[in-house]
Amino acid sequence: MTADKQDSDNHTSQRREMTGAEMVIQALIDQGVTDIFGYPGGAVLPIYDELHQQDKINHVLVRHEQGAGHAAEGYARSTGKVGVMLVTSGPGATNAVTPLQDALMDSIPLVCISGQVPTTLIGSDAFQECDTIGITRPCTKHNWLVKDVNDLARVLHEAFHVARTGRPGPVLVDVPKDVQFATGFYTPPETAPRTSYRPKVEGDIEAIKQAVALMATAKRPVIYSGGGVINSGPQASHLLRELVELTNFPITSTLMGLGAYPASGKNWLGMLGMHGTYEANMTMHDCDVMVCIGARFDDRITGRLNGFSPNSKKIHIDIDPSSINKAVRVDVPVIGDVARVLEDMVRLWRASSEKPEKKAMGEWWAQIDKWRSRKSLSYTRNKDVIMPQYALERLYELTKDRDTFITTEVGQHQMWAAQFYGFEKPNRWMTSGGLGTMGYGLPAALGVQIAHPNSLVIDIAGDASVQMTMQEMSAAVQYEAPIKIFILNNQYMGMVRQWQQLLHGNRLSHSYTEALPDFVKLAEAYGGHGIRCEKPDQLDDAIQEMIDVKKPVLFDCRVANLANCFPMIPSGKAHNEMLLPDEATDEAVANAIDAKGRQLV
Repeated sequence: MTADKQDSDNHTSQRREMTGAEMVIQALIDQGVTDIFGYPGGAVLPIYDELHQQDKINHVLVRHEQGAGHAAEGYARSTGKVGVMLVTSGPGATNAVTPLQDALMDSIPLVCISGQVPTTLIGSDAFQECDTIGITRPCTKHNWLVKDVNDLARVLHEAFHVARTGRPGPVLVDVPKDVQFATGFYTPPETAPRTSYRPKVEGDIEAIKQAVALMATAKRPVIYSGGGVINSGPQASHLLRELVELTNFPITSTLMGLGAYPASGKNWLGMLGMHGTYEANMTMHDCDVMVCIGARFDDRITGRLNGFSPNSKKIHIDIDPSSINKAVRVDVPVIGDVARVLEDMVRLWRASSEKPEKKAMGEWWAQIDKWRSRKSLSYTRNKDVIMPQYALERLYELTKDRDTFITTEVGQHQMWAAQFYGFEKPNRWMTSGGLGTMGYGLPAALGVQIAHPNSLVIDIAGDASVQMTMQEMSAAVQYEAPIKIFILNNQYMGMVRQWQQLLHGNRLSHSYTEALPDFVKLAEAYGGHGIRCEKPDQLDDAIQEMIDVKKPVLFDCRVANLANCFPMIPSGKAHNEMLLPDEATDEAVANAIDAKGRQLV
């Protein structure tokens, strides 16, 4: 028997006849999936029937498809695995659009399996039909409509490959109901045809040598790291820390990159950008060599582009070629996986005799220390009212030594969490960065808790944002997922109110939530535990109670109503035009924000 004939026979022997619905379950098992998040409907009932007849995959029934997507995101972000969601056709698929776009912007690996009406009805405006492929094409890395059951297994395996490979992101596989019922041959992943999607992961060694040579000439360097470091895996974070130790360069991070370098590290400047620290933003503005690692020069980071780090040479390491020179022109682009590029960079730095001047570096650190002395995160304490910053300082102190994961909603509380909760490890911080999705944090916490059942999972929330997906408290109770929802309740849509105050003459148009629920009673109605705290001297005991309760908790932390989030770069301004807490008078704000800034908000 020839080798080709033997390979053919082996391939045939591994192919098994099964229905499309069975193929979906088998593909998930073969891809190592143990947990999925979904909501049943008519167009996915064959798949749900197969789920009922197996015990290898745990299905978490959410209360809304948006919750399924965010839960899958939290699961993926905290584990490094691909998150999976399962939705029905029509509104099931359209409800998945928000988490798909969220995952696309934040580079979260996500596979969405959606049901579709039978192939014979596609295009007829059938019940619960929509053009799922057309609707989700802009918010996924790739999507597929499977019309032949014999293509289904191959497409599912390819979907996982595309989601996790290169710059991670969401994909969608749309499976008509008749394809789920049809019988065909299942192709295991090891024998499935190889996909044409093969992103470049090895960095060009000559470009890396140029980057190292440029770094050696720096007098005022900075490392600007992003979520790509975390997406690249634990080794990337380890190598980043090694590079900082070798070079003694200061390091800052985007919102999505928090935890890649420890917040307690001596070279840490804090987060940069619109609500970043003074020292991080001033260092970025005045640097002469910037090493951008796994970040994409987002507008919330750069401020006014023509004022962004005007005198620096820029190195950009990114696996996504489309991110290079998209927003900011760089001098040395390096396309590749962050971990692989950093490995080469560390090796070349160690081997090189060229290093930055010690005198220049000393002067640079002296200047950074002056910026640090401004204490840009300072705030005024109040013995009668809980300041939101104080609430997060106490939350951090009481949870930092535990196996803790933090998710957030979106708004002021999100920025305060980034400023005041220190992250020592990657994959501990789950937040909606690019899309800024209100309602992300609660279902994301559910996903994290399912992945880490014995860990402490806290959603730092706002009173407005948390209500957008509050129904997922029901899922948390059902699955005994003891998530803690720590609500900074100022009775406003805080960030909206802040901008209305600063930019719109304090005309608070619809930003006050006048009919807030009693969160304690709401928690109890769901079968969870409710806590309310209004006084600073009672806060520690209340947080400890929250930690100790072994069920989902809604913690109503009543904070100062009109506290604003500073420091802040007003829209249309550069990094060196920040507003600090002690400068944020009405007159200073008015002078800092011009007509162009008003248009940009």
